[in-house]
Amino acid sequence: MTHTHTTSMDSRGTQRAGSGRESGSRPRKPLVRYGSWWWAMPALLAVLSVHYVATSVGGAYAFTDFKGIGSFDWIGFDNFVKIVGDKKVFGSIGNTIFLAISFLVITNVVGLLFALALNRGIKSRYILRTLLFLPVVLSPLAVSYIFRFIFQVDGPLNSVLGAIGLESWQRPWLADPVWAIYTILAVMVWQNIGMAMIIYLAGLATVPIEIEEAAAIDGASAWQRFRHITLPLIQPAVAISTTLALTTGLRVFDQVQGMTRGGPFGATDTLSTVIYRETFANSHFGYGAALSLIFTVIVIAAAALQLFITRDRNAASAGKGKR
Repeated sequence: MTHTHTTSMDSRGTQRAGSGRESGSRPRKPLVRYGSWWWAMPALLAVLSVHYVATSVGGAYAFTDFKGIGSFDWIGFDNFVKIVGDKKVFGSIGNTIFLAISFLVITNVVGLLFALALNRGIKSRYILRTLLFLPVVLSPLAVSYIFRFIFQVDGPLNSVLGAIGLESWQRPWLADPVWAIYTILAVMVWQNIGMAMIIYLAGLATVPIEIEEAAAIDGASAWQRFRHITLPLIQPAVAISTTLALTTGLRVFDQVQGMTRGGPFGATDTLSTVIYRETFANSHFGYGAALSLIFTVIVIAAAALQLFITRDRNAASAGKGKR
């Protein structure tokens, strides 16, 4: 009797445990299905309508002779053929590439040096970081007008050079076809070094100090620690900073428009200023749309190439190993 009662109790307990496991294994239904998609839908629609739809419609005008007002005719690839034969377009492309590459290299090198110097060890590093970052929050057009005054023939820069006996260095900075583009590059670098510095500081914050100390104890020099420890660990920051610098350099407009308006004699023209002039000043909307389409392709291709070159190869190889 006792054995039978125990067996029946065990069987009932087993049944309860089994039913508990079965009920516990049932997946719970979400409170709202596809909730994340519904919440994101307004933002997605706004991005699609403002960026991609508007860009597609604007790209369609590249194949017309639209003047901004009235009717237009479809002219096929005539605008692109005209671009191929336009010397000022190729000159502006050369200026754009020069500014983009020079801005990319100088901004990232100097920004990384400032980040390494102000990462740790200096008591006033927070004040210095703030001072270096302040130009970033200023309006690029306002900064351009200020430097336009500084670089004038009778401006503060030439006055200081004359006061310290460097009259041979005085020159019409913005009216000189050789030096004008370098003044624009200097202003671009001055205003954006702080952004590169902040990005690299964020990357340096992820580098364990114990690894650097261990390498120093083992006899590694400062350059060896930077080359083999710091630089590989801040690779994501390098990718972000270089990509932002490249796209900013390619899209430069405010500094050129505020300081030289593309002069003298087109020496500082970029693709952005040519597009602006052809579209809004000369009312060649179709031609400007064709230039904009080419410009968009160049920026996307350059950004994709930059991301590919600066990708984190260690993370990519680790991901392949897991698969």
